[in-house]
Amino acid sequence: MPQHRQLSAILFTDIEGYTSLMQQSEQKAIMMRDRHRQVIQQEHKEFNGRVIQYTGDGTLSTFQSLVDAVKCALCMQQQFLLQEPHVPVRMGLHIGDIIFNDEDIFGDGVNIASRIESLGVAGSVLISDKANEELHNHPSLKTVSVGIYQFKNVKRAVEVFALNHDGLVKPAPNSLNGKTEERHSVGETQKKPELGGYAVKNIPAKSIAVLPFLNIGNDPDQEYFSDGIAEEIINSLTNLKDLKVAGRTSSFKFRDNDLDLNELGKRLLVSTVLAGSVRRQGNRVRITAQLVNIEDGYQLWSEKYDRDMDDVFAIQDDIALAITKKLKLTLLKKDQHLLTKKKPTNNAAAYELYLKGKFYVTRRGAWMLKGLDCYKQAIAMDSQFALAHAAYADANLLIATYGLMPPKETLARAKQLAEKATQLDPSLCEPYCALGYYYACFEWNWLEAKKNFLKSIAINARYAEGHFRYGFNYLTCVEGDFEDAARHAETAIQVEPLSSLCYAMYSVILHGAGKFNEALDACKTGIELDPNSFLCHVNAGIAQMALHQYEDAISSFEYACKLSARQSMAIHGLIWVYCLTGRSDKARVLMNELKEKSKSEYVANTFSAISAAYLKESEEAFDYFEKAYIDRDPILLMLKYVQWVPLHIRNDPRFQNLLDRIGFPE
Repeated sequence: MPQHRQLSAILFTDIEGYTSLMQQSEQKAIMMRDRHRQVIQQEHKEFNGRVIQYTGDGTLSTFQSLVDAVKCALCMQQQFLLQEPHVPVRMGLHIGDIIFNDEDIFGDGVNIASRIESLGVAGSVLISDKANEELHNHPSLKTVSVGIYQFKNVKRAVEVFALNHDGLVKPAPNSLNGKTEERHSVGETQKKPELGGYAVKNIPAKSIAVLPFLNIGNDPDQEYFSDGIAEEIINSLTNLKDLKVAGRTSSFKFRDNDLDLNELGKRLLVSTVLAGSVRRQGNRVRITAQLVNIEDGYQLWSEKYDRDMDDVFAIQDDIALAITKKLKLTLLKKDQHLLTKKKPTNNAAAYELYLKGKFYVTRRGAWMLKGLDCYKQAIAMDSQFALAHAAYADANLLIATYGLMPPKETLARAKQLAEKATQLDPSLCEPYCALGYYYACFEWNWLEAKKNFLKSIAINARYAEGHFRYGFNYLTCVEGDFEDAARHAETAIQVEPLSSLCYAMYSVILHGAGKFNEALDACKTGIELDPNSFLCHVNAGIAQMALHQYEDAISSFEYACKLSARQSMAIHGLIWVYCLTGRSDKARVLMNELKEKSKSEYVANTFSAISAAYLKESEEAFDYFEKAYIDRDPILLMLKYVQWVPLHIRNDPRFQNLLDRIGFPE
């Protein structure tokens, strides 16, 4: 259907507290969502409405008649409130001129309706002043003003009304909070609104954040695919030297948030944002994308693609090229080649498994083992798939680091995979970073480690992991060059300002330098970004231990245990603090727990050695150190400069002998 304009009523709905409910009771949340959709479909059919999008717990719909839209909203809200099961739904309604593009709609009217819905409270129906004016000749539809609000990216202030019918919630005037800048009471003198105070002077004009694409299909398990589409577009755009691209981790922080463009721009330091959606049915895929200017909310470009799965790479290339044109980027031949490289694989099933693997590995913890299996299957389907080899190598390194499998086995496999990836595609930065990690942690070949880390950074200076891995695994652990290491960690944070992992790695570098307060501050920042960051809580506990804040350290380690189903790293931290505070009996109980666990799963021997040392079991400690040496445990690399090795162990000649055998440079 060709693009056309039409005056329509726009209705947004969503279930209040759905994400929290999903965490408490998935079954109850799904039942509530199904009830929500059932009523939506039933009443939209009755009042001639059209549902444009289902977005998890919400909907976007349009009506040709405003009166029908209001009556539909009223009937739905009454059913949600009065009939079991009750569903706490917020609704926002506006009337305006919008652009229809097949199954998508755009325009200021959609933006205002969304802003109004963001103010909503469960049980109410909120409508705009413009919509309210259309109801003057319909006295049966009663409304009451709830205040005048200045919405972000909307030039005029909007008076908002609530339906005033029995059983519905009527919010108190001027009490609502949502995507607003400032609020006015009815009759108050209104100041000319300022658009969010967006500080453009320090933000490059040629800069972009690519948000995770919305999965609008019927299968919520397809989120890995919509995430993968967005991530591959990010990877393409980072090849353009004149374009600043926000990192994947930071951009994806805005997945579940009500999107405030001004806030996004300020936090990511970008001037444009790419958003989109993916609907997949069998071998067909529909991808929509919109490029928006953050300062004024103006849509610079939009497009819809209906293709077979085999064409998904061409769609990614088309989107990347469209962005370069709209942002007036100079595209040299070599840039275009990097932007639209040949398809990474001709096997659609292998590519899908690769995306699944990335999705699971990003979740960390035991999910990484599932991701590992996906990569293995992808390579079995296409042995020439360089990206899958690189990702499989990186996943093996992470699993060794987290102590989920014996490191000797996983690190050796990582080397083979990374080398194969460099042969298949020398332009990838990730496998060189993996090789740097391998040579540092497994072969203790410092020359090769440094060479590969630096090559990874040279290929892609905006690869955050390349910077913090080089900063920690080489500069901190091997050379003890904390100043240069901190610079690389700070570069990683500049690339990924909302990544808790970058702050976690920064904290261990600061800890190695003896800057314990700064290390703790870095952990706290990481925890603010992601309250469930396991590494930030563990590193916070280690910093608090060094600062003699023992009770705080215990709290940090205990919380890390809860987050990780008692991952051994956090339990070791508790052992250390208990020993330092005279609670050796508790420490021994935990040590026995880990010994029992080691009978059925791998437990990192270096940490066990340190725990034995705190328990004053020196002989046992050095037995564990020897096992770690044989295993090539990556944590051994930390021993020379970390502050948590007990002094009586550090002064033991056997410890210096261990460092000499590892062969640290003088």
